[in-house]
Amino acid sequence: MELVVARIGRAHGIKGEVTVEVRTDEPEVRLAPGAVLATDPPGTGPLTIETGRVHSGRLLLRFSGVADRSAAEALRNTLLIAEVDPQETPEDPEEYYDHQLIDLDVVTRDGTEVGRITEISHLPYQDLLVVARPGGGEVLIPFVHEIVPEIDLAEQRAVIDPPPGLLEEPPGVDGADGADGAEDGRR
Repeated sequence: MELVVARIGRAHGIKGEVTVEVRTDEPEVRLAPGAVLATDPPGTGPLTIETGRVHSGRLLLRFSGVADRSAAEALRNTLLIAEVDPQETPEDPEEYYDHQLIDLDVVTRDGTEVGRITEISHLPYQDLLVVARPGGGEVLIPFVHEIVPEIDLAEQRAVIDPPPGLLEEPPGVDGADGADGAEDGRR
């Protein structure tokens, strides 16, 4: 199974280093020196990580064969893809890989259908489950134990205990309440 583990950003310096936007919970494993990663678009890879370091809170990587700023800049916006065994699981039983969560049915504790997980959004302070609603639209669910107390991979479902208001449609979604600013003259 292939997983996107990072996106290459700007070139850093003149010796071929690039910044990367990390998209994996295990950068020390997936983005370690010696790792060989496929790319999207495919014509730019595979790329082998030569060195990695953190500078000012950003991960910088240098790839074999990328020796200068011009070559590094040519890789900008390239996605880095790791080959992962689909049976592989994190060491901590309370952690999950994104591919294990995608397509799980989401239900409340009382069995009410909420939708299906389509994406995991990794934010700096917490992860969010992006859940497609059966009637259209989506809801963002904080992926914390208090709200998502149970993940059942065998049953292919996530059980949630949503706080009040989490599953309600925000005001103005249908435009019926004047939330577009038309009533008070704002546009």
